[in-house]
Amino acid sequence: MRETVLGEKAYASLADVPEEIDHAYILVDTEAAVAAVAQCAEARIPVVSVLADGFAEAGPQGLERQKTLVEYARQSGMLLLGPNSMGVVDTRSGFVCTTNAAFRIESLEKGRVGVISQSGSLIGSLLSRGQDRGVAFSTLVSVGNEAAAGIGEIGSILVEDDGTDSIILFMETIRNPSKIAVFARRAKELGKPIVAYLVGLTEEGQALSASHTGAMTGRVEVKQAFLDSLGIARVDHFDSLLEAPLALRQKTRLTGRPSTVTVVSTTGGGGAMVIDRLSASGVEIAPCSIRSREALTVSGIPLGHGKLVDVTLAGARYDTMRTVIETLIADPATGALVVAIGSSASLDPELAVQPIVDAVMQASIDTAPVFGFPVPFAPCSIKLLEQGGIPCFRSVESCAETIAHLFHTSVVPTFEVEPDQFVRDAIQDLPSGNLHEVEAGEVFRRLGIAAPAQSVIFPGECIASKLNGLRFPLVAKIVSKHLPHKSDAGAVTLGLESLQELEQAIEDMRVAVARSVPEARIEAILIQEMLHGVGEALIGLTRDPLVGPVVTVASGGVLTEIYKDFAIHPAPVSFETAKEMVAKVKAFALLRGYRGHAEGDLDALARAVVAVSRLGSIEEVIEAEINPVLVLPSNEGVVMLDALVRLK
Repeated sequence: MRETVLGEKAYASLADVPEEIDHAYILVDTEAAVAAVAQCAEARIPVVSVLADGFAEAGPQGLERQKTLVEYARQSGMLLLGPNSMGVVDTRSGFVCTTNAAFRIESLEKGRVGVISQSGSLIGSLLSRGQDRGVAFSTLVSVGNEAAAGIGEIGSILVEDDGTDSIILFMETIRNPSKIAVFARRAKELGKPIVAYLVGLTEEGQALSASHTGAMTGRVEVKQAFLDSLGIARVDHFDSLLEAPLALRQKTRLTGRPSTVTVVSTTGGGGAMVIDRLSASGVEIAPCSIRSREALTVSGIPLGHGKLVDVTLAGARYDTMRTVIETLIADPATGALVVAIGSSASLDPELAVQPIVDAVMQASIDTAPVFGFPVPFAPCSIKLLEQGGIPCFRSVESCAETIAHLFHTSVVPTFEVEPDQFVRDAIQDLPSGNLHEVEAGEVFRRLGIAAPAQSVIFPGECIASKLNGLRFPLVAKIVSKHLPHKSDAGAVTLGLESLQELEQAIEDMRVAVARSVPEARIEAILIQEMLHGVGEALIGLTRDPLVGPVVTVASGGVLTEIYKDFAIHPAPVSFETAKEMVAKVKAFALLRGYRGHAEGDLDALARAVVAVSRLGSIEEVIEAEINPVLVLPSNEGVVMLDALVRLK
């Protein structure tokens, strides 16, 4: 037993330590780590970090070891980080408890941005990149496998810290979504932005995440939709992870202002580049107002034409640039202002950049927020702008995606959803497993979704006697739990114009099913009136292994998956959220009257999305889908043409 380690006194056991222990960091092999956590639990140490492998990422045996750690933490009330946690750093107190070599620097700057990372090495990468970028941090936490405490739990602690204004997340997967939702909701209440970078967007990245942290993987689109639904600014560019937090704190200054961006530039090409990227990110560009243009024209300041406020070389004059900025930010018609600065940013910052800083620093608090983008490499100008409280970007991509998040609004969903009794009643008396179409259709009808006029013919019944006044043309379908996709098995026939055609179609379908799916048990024949609308949609509900029930709306038909034109959201959803989902599907532009196409009843489609999403509150519902949903003309509703429900 050594008496000292790196000059510090060493103890043989926790019991020998005379002072109260606040935080234990365990750096031993797998089995020894389990024993050490047990000792920490017995000693009632409040926070324990573990850096050891051989847990969830090591398969079933490792998962059992991890469960043992969690039980020790639960019984003692311990906050357990890891395993695979590279530690915790608090810059304010100088507490550096990490094996990450990046923290061996002589001076650790204090900042107001918190970091929570599922990757231990990334806390060091963010530290070094932040130093180069002028971004300092308050607290950096590596959560590792998140066996007990993860992003949600640590985030809920960190968001209450008065010394932390925003939080960065580096994520490989999503664990315990309800805890993350609580964290996100509180951050929104406090006006503290959360910015997330998510890896595992490809099959290769997902596989690496799973092998690295024992993470379960779900659909990429679902993970992205989950973060978006919480109002977490999910960024695709790593630079944005450092640049977005400061910029998004300007969101409160947009209150009462239009949701538009005005771009001022001293370089036409640079300004056009910014407008291009902003527009591609869905940001509405607005020129300066008539009032501002008239005021600046009187001052003899050139503004160019179109939406870009192009002051060209005049922007390299201090008085000119300051006047332009002061006029635009004081104008109620200005939403946010982005200034793209040309070569003068690197050569003459006192002429092109200092006036921007001075204008903002002398302005009242109710003026429009200003953001800077020096087009050339100009670190001095970036530093000057940010010291003046003006968020700045090093790339046009980071600028565009961050500004787009400024205008994103969300109602953070509650993930602890109470079971919907009305929906529970809708599935009562139904068998488990795959429901056939008649049973599935009944579920949706109970939820208020219309179906065509129809009749069900059971074996041995006379076809003619069961038509019950149905009008030709008709559609005939084989009803079987073994045929979730009937068209693939030849079990659907459209456009039947007579009883003779109907009888022949039924016989042909029986033969086709017997040949393609011989194990299929035919339970009935479903006859429906053939309807026509102005478009088709798909509405589906599934249970993602990470975030739980999610609802999807997409254009209907067999090409849906190819074009990936859909919107996803955690279920259940409100009518307003459903309308936003419908608006995101590009194919529905036709149903909004694009190029003279007949308008469809998209409000009725949104109501159907809400109805299907309600099934997510009942755990017995594993999957539900209507495909296609026939969209009728405006104010005429929607009709389900095929239905699928799978129960536990």
